[in-house]
Amino acid sequence: MTNHDAITSKENQHSPLEDTKPWFNLNEYNQDHFDRGKPQWFIFLWWIVEGVIFPLTPHNLNGLRRLLLKYFGAKIGKNVVIRPTARFLYPWKVEIGDYSWIGDRTYFYSLDKITIGSHTVISQHNYLCTGSHDYNTVNFNLITSPITIGNGVWVASHCFVAPGVKIGANTIIGARSTVLDNIPSAKLAWGTPCKVKGDRTQPH
Repeated sequence: MTNHDAITSKENQHSPLEDTKPWFNLNEYNQDHFDRGKPQWFIFLWWIVEGVIFPLTPHNLNGLRRLLLKYFGAKIGKNVVIRPTARFLYPWKVEIGDYSWIGDRTYFYSLDKITIGSHTVISQHNYLCTGSHDYNTVNFNLITSPITIGNGVWVASHCFVAPGVKIGANTIIGARSTVLDNIPSAKLAWGTPCKVKGDRTQPH
């Protein structure tokens, strides 16, 4: 077989993927039903503020970051600590109680409401996700569900919290956990998927 014949033979071979019909038709994807909560110009203005001004604020100016978030509709309690690298998709769908801490590079994917209690710590690199897709529909429908995290909770670093999850008051979520289901109050929980490992006793 010549080199030309070998090249021609390879060109005539079909990839196995070409014979596998996709079960999704993403060309039909449509999220016109989804309510972002604000007009597009307001969203675009927030993206500029979040992308340019927010990350340039000095580390200790939590008050300025609280003010910016409030201006864009977030409900932020008193003395909340918010790091300059924290990100909020739609701040008008976020509520954070008094004295809580939001760590560096935590992302509030707030397609739906995210509620954080008071005296709660959301450590760095956490992803709070309120959106997903219905994989049983051909057009991959968008679905959203709120996240609620109670008072006195600590979500340690690098955790994923799924849509619709509720974490009860005074519970600890261990680092690098994937929280797919509700976790009751006053528990110690960790893992992928996150499971309750024991009870939390009240600190002295």
